Amino acid sequence: MNLAKEMASPPVGTGKNWFRYFQFEEARDTAADTRSILLIIFTLIAAITFQAGVNPPGGVWQDNDNGRIAGRAIYASQKQAYYVFLIFNTLAFSNSIMVILSLTHKFPFNFEVWVATVSMAVTYGSAIFAISPEESVKLRYVLITAAGPFAVRLIKYGFNIYWAKVYQVD
Repeated sequence: MNLAKEMASPPVGTGKNWFRYFQFEEARDTAADTRSILLIIFTLIAAITFQAGVNPPGGVWQDNDNGRIAGRAIYASQKQAYYVFLIFNTLAFSNSIMVILSLTHKFPFNFEVWVATVSMAVTYGSAIFAISPEESVKLRYVLITAAGPFAVRLIKYGFNIYWAKVYQVD
């Protein structure tokens, strides 16, 4: 296989050559290989962001004392920083979920992948709201952030259909 030969003897030289060597090339990289690599990358992103959401930086309070509630995020005491963390972590998680679902479309057990992925997303949301103090989390903003990648993809799909009809060549 040509790819195996290329991978066996990578170029020796500067870091730039290594960077270029590992870049995507349509002529060399198959769609199946690309899909597999993207699935690995986005699965790792989903796992990391899920873990960060469930166990936020700094952990959670262990005891109820001095107005602190056990099980709430310590990081939430820095309201703005926690909010930025929560929004961007949710955006990364949601985007990775969307890509995973897109890449596994029409795979065997597709329905089961959807059920498991949606269940994981609901679990993530439940954990976020369980560990976040009520005053530090605005439900609507987190939900908008989570829906963002799906909404953008849907809007793009709608525009593609619209433009295809407008500029249809007879």
